Amino acid sequence: MIVADAPGPIRVFGAVRGRVADVAPLLAGLEAFDPKVVGVGLSFDEMTGLTDHFAGRPFEPVVPVTGNETAEIGGLVRFGEVRLPHPAYVGVLEWAKARSVPVEPLEPSDETYATLFATHIGYVELVGRTLRERRLARGPPDAPTADEFAIRWDREVARGKGSRAFIAAREAHVATEAHRLAERSGRTAVVVDRERFDGVLAALRA
Repeated sequence: MIVADAPGPIRVFGAVRGRVADVAPLLAGLEAFDPKVVGVGLSFDEMTGLTDHFAGRPFEPVVPVTGNETAEIGGLVRFGEVRLPHPAYVGVLEWAKARSVPVEPLEPSDETYATLFATHIGYVELVGRTLRERRLARGPPDAPTADEFAIRWDREVARGKGSRAFIAAREAHVATEAHRLAERSGRTAVVVDRERFDGVLAALRA
């Protein structure tokens, strides 16, 4: 887990997707920061799904896992327990509900996401991403830490020009929504996947 301050006042937290060990320090960081609102790196539909089916539930439904996700989990598990769906976001939703802190999605809606993807990811780039994902499935990146693993995995999948532009557009969207939250509510915590942390923080500071 990583944390840094941005103008706003906004504090950004980055948690490795699936890593259980990141949950406790993340929630401790939120407790210390005492935000008026929390923005999460999820779309409205993703956040609704976690709220309705996972946060605060005594049991969890079966989660379908793609081949790419299975490979990523297989590489990440050597750094500790891994759980799906993203335990950091589930923990944030439970933490916020217990304290009556509002939580807002920061990622583009599904419709906007599809538009951004179509704008930046052409056929050649899509084929390249698919091939890179298959290579990673056969051999996940060698990394000394969970943080570096998440960054290297994302960097390999998204090393094409179109993919980088797509990610930059998503990160800019998250930063814009976070600034709106801060302007409206004051002290704002932003929680994103570890691989999105640097780009979101840079966009917030721009």
